[in-house]
Amino acid sequence: MNTKELVCLAARLADSKKAENIKVIDLCGLSSLCDYILIATATSKPHLDAVEEEISKKLKEQGYYKINRDGGDSNLWRVSDYGSFLAHIMTQEARDFYALDKIFSFGKEIDFKEPVKKAAKKTAAKKAAAKKPAAKKTATAKKTAAKKTTAKKAAPAKKATVKKPAAKKTAAKKSTAKKTAASKKTAKNK
Repeated sequence: MNTKELVCLAARLADSKKAENIKVIDLCGLSSLCDYILIATATSKPHLDAVEEEISKKLKEQGYYKINRDGGDSNLWRVSDYGSFLAHIMTQEARDFYALDKIFSFGKEIDFKEPVKKAAKKTAAKKAAAKKPAAKKTATAKKTAAKKTTAKKAAPAKKATVKKPAAKKTAAKKSTAKKTAASKKTAKNK
């Protein structure tokens, strides 16, 4: 399940618990904080508890867990961090005071009631469109890799040239060692 589907599921879960004025704001590429923000209004502390618990419970069943949670037993506002999206459940009083809708107005509000299958089709179409330019990049990358490989092949030839005199020196040392050993044998024989 991609992040958009996940945050829309969380919004639908809040809606099923009668949360009000639910908004999902798309911040992809606009914020380093997260990709999506879910803002929902609860009418009381028990309602706030119920909405938060429903989202948490159902996402756990899907295998998604909170990274962090803030607000503890607050009567006004709870924030659940799911990594790629934040779920803000708050009373109308807190929502008016903190004005998150205005703070994140640079993002695009998305329709969370849109069926997941339609969102998946759009995502698949975007991925398919993204793959076409990638093919050109791959061909360019292969050409670049071929040039680098050619350059790397030339480099070992230079190293071999450098190593040859060293090999001659080693051979000279070996022959000197042989001569020394021969002269020692000659000295022993005398």
